[in-house]
Amino acid sequence: MAVTQNIEMKSSPSDVHLSEAVAGDYFELLKPRVMSLVVFTAAVGLIVAPGYIHPFIGMVAILCIAIGAGASGALNMWYDADIDAVMTRTRKRPIPSGRITKSEALGFGIGLSVFSTIFLGLATNWLAAGILAFTIVFYAVIYTMWLKRSTPQNIVIGGAAGAFPPMIGWAAVTGTVTIESIVLFAIIFLWTPPHFWALALFKEGDYEAVGVPMMPNVVGARKTKIQMLVYAVLTAVVGVLPTALGFAGLAYGVISAALGVGFVWYTFKTYQMRDDDDAMKPAKKLFGYSIIYLFAIFGMLLVDRGIMLVVGAL
Repeated sequence: MAVTQNIEMKSSPSDVHLSEAVAGDYFELLKPRVMSLVVFTAAVGLIVAPGYIHPFIGMVAILCIAIGAGASGALNMWYDADIDAVMTRTRKRPIPSGRITKSEALGFGIGLSVFSTIFLGLATNWLAAGILAFTIVFYAVIYTMWLKRSTPQNIVIGGAAGAFPPMIGWAAVTGTVTIESIVLFAIIFLWTPPHFWALALFKEGDYEAVGVPMMPNVVGARKTKIQMLVYAVLTAVVGVLPTALGFAGLAYGVISAALGVGFVWYTFKTYQMRDDDDAMKPAKKLFGYSIIYLFAIFGMLLVDRGIMLVVGAL
């Protein structure tokens, strides 16, 4: 879908000359809040994977994954600078605010992409590096350049990019992709639509203004909320699979089930809310809880791994 005509990126001196950006501006290009989730889930995948990796190599692997995620963010901001300048939650980003030029962001993103991929391959193995490279291309090209502006399923398909980090961490240790790492991928993949559509519900006007076909803008709030509820139930079910498959203990299974019930409950409350601006509190609460849910699920995997190691040592 074409971006509405009121968005026009005119050439200016900042498009030609170097900006006066400081280190903090480049750090903002990396989308640090998104990167924190990527780093955490990748670290969990690396730690719970069977086998051994030297702690220093493990830290290098996580750093490479973080840099790769940051590169994806920089490339996303480079391409989306036109719509970022219009949306209220993104207009203060480095490019639309004029602190960094588009060409600088593009070079920064490409450089970090190449560095992180090659260094991860040299430090661990080329399967992990290959998945990282695919993740960067998937987010920057398939999602940002194609899906985001062309289909309301953009976040469903594009959400795969955010689901790969624990699989990369797992592959860095084992050199393989197994059912366990696929389950970790699936938890994040299924979690993404209700998480992001909750945001889209109370930011619907922003997406309408820039012509991005987010689900609420295309099929309406009610149908979107039905789909959110379906994905929330699937997320809750898949969330307990680590216990069912035997790579997490009973404690994880009980707590993940309770967290899943909470996720479904908040999504159901969002389903029940009215569609006017004064009734968006359930969607905002769901958005906040969804972040807590994912961090808690992966945090419990770490706790469970620690318990298993202690028990095994006794």
